[in-house]
Amino acid sequence: RPRSTLRAWAQAEVASAEAPAALAAFFASVEGVQWLHRLVLALQFVITLRAGGGVRLVCECLELSGLSAFVGASYGSQQGLNAALEQAVVAIAAEQRTALAEAMAPRAVTVCEDETFHPAICLVALEPVSGFILLEQYAADRTAATWTQALSAACAGLPITIVQGTADEATALRRHIEGDYAAHHSPDLFHLQHEVAKATGLALARAAHAADAAVASAEAQLQQARAAEQAYRAQRHGPGRPPAFAQRIRDALATLGRASVARNQAQARRLEARTLIRALGEAYHPYDLERAAAQPPERLAARLAGIWQQLEGIARAADLPARARAHLAKAQRLSTALLATVTFFFATIEQRIEALNLTPDIEQAVLGQLIPALYIERVAARSTGAEARTRLHALRARVLAPLLEPDHPMQALDTDTRAHIEHVAGECADLLQRSSSAVEGRNGQLSLHHHGRHRLSDRKLAALTAVHNFHIRRADGTTAAERLFARAPPPLFEQVLARVPLPPRPRRRRPPGPKVSYLTPLAA
Repeated sequence: RPRSTLRAWAQAEVASAEAPAALAAFFASVEGVQWLHRLVLALQFVITLRAGGGVRLVCECLELSGLSAFVGASYGSQQGLNAALEQAVVAIAAEQRTALAEAMAPRAVTVCEDETFHPAICLVALEPVSGFILLEQYAADRTAATWTQALSAACAGLPITIVQGTADEATALRRHIEGDYAAHHSPDLFHLQHEVAKATGLALARAAHAADAAVASAEAQLQQARAAEQAYRAQRHGPGRPPAFAQRIRDALATLGRASVARNQAQARRLEARTLIRALGEAYHPYDLERAAAQPPERLAARLAGIWQQLEGIARAADLPARARAHLAKAQRLSTALLATVTFFFATIEQRIEALNLTPDIEQAVLGQLIPALYIERVAARSTGAEARTRLHALRARVLAPLLEPDHPMQALDTDTRAHIEHVAGECADLLQRSSSAVEGRNGQLSLHHHGRHRLSDRKLAALTAVHNFHIRRADGTTAAERLFARAPPPLFEQVLARVPLPPRPRRRRPPGPKVSYLTPLAA
């Protein structure tokens, strides 16, 4: 820091005449300078890197709070401070990443990948268990070669092996994962369900609305027929046969009955389609969520076949158009990928557990009880309903209970061995990644930042990535970097405070000049 700046703070030269004397004295002290330094950098950090705001909001906050009497609040001064902040964040994140990678144990990981557009193409890839962003950068295109080159450069220096990629069915992403990395491609469950929703949602909704309109029309005709009969009987008439009001009312009642049946059928088909879409997600698990028993690919195939059969029945009954049936067929073709992913899951966990060289009884307990219980726990954490979470937690407790008995062979192992087995079992439970929703959420955050600034520079994007990986914490207090590297890095913001210089002092404000009247003649 320049000595002149420190001297200015120490001598309280920046205190404004409008500021209270006690406040000016506080900001002239060392503690006041440090507190002001932290506050201004915190405003910059939160507003520009966390909330998606701009530097002008920081300036306005300084003006409204009265801190502009002690720190420069002009756009130019705060813009320079913001640039220094972003540079420090990016540099600190790179240093922490290198230091953490050196002590990291080798890991096999899954990557979730997707692109977003600002409108420039931005490639985003993250490790879903930790939430650590491995890749987030702009690219000229989104071909498989570009993806592979970008991800390889982003993972350089990290002792990780990519064994699975979860993404949509884009050809480039499949070729990038399966061809260049020789890894397994896991389909995104959301895209499968979305195709089914596109096939059934709009068409069935239109049919239901049309059925509602038909019922309303039939009810109106019935009321009209009854009103006509009442109006006829309220008047005197001469000789002659009266209109056949009874037949008209019977016909209107029959029409209303048929319309009501059709409406009930349309509503039932719409509700059934929604239930079947949820059933696809409930079925796509390696373990039965009712009994925690292993669900091999054969059983999953049978469950999926039943769901597709019911959806096809709805399509025939509702006479869905060809475009809707095409969406349904596209979704059904992904069943093969779902079965392949479950097969990959069981084959991989068996290989990892065999590598532990456990006794047969303990190995069976790990495969048949420990891993299913940990998987159920993860499903419960992602469940939205309290009833479902309670049921799944109870199921997990019942499955784990035998392993906690004193006479179980697992309890004869030493503490370190049990901890290692639990760690490996947890990694096995995390292996099946059904969705790339974490990337979709990240893309939404980037869109908000881009919407507020209209353009994200490479430095800004790198700073946002660093904040996500090394600053944002989950409910358990861990950052993404801590979860990936299994070691907590120093707090990012505290390191920023040590590197970014003190904010500039405010310049002396000039009083505004007199207002010029353009219609008043000048004195001679």
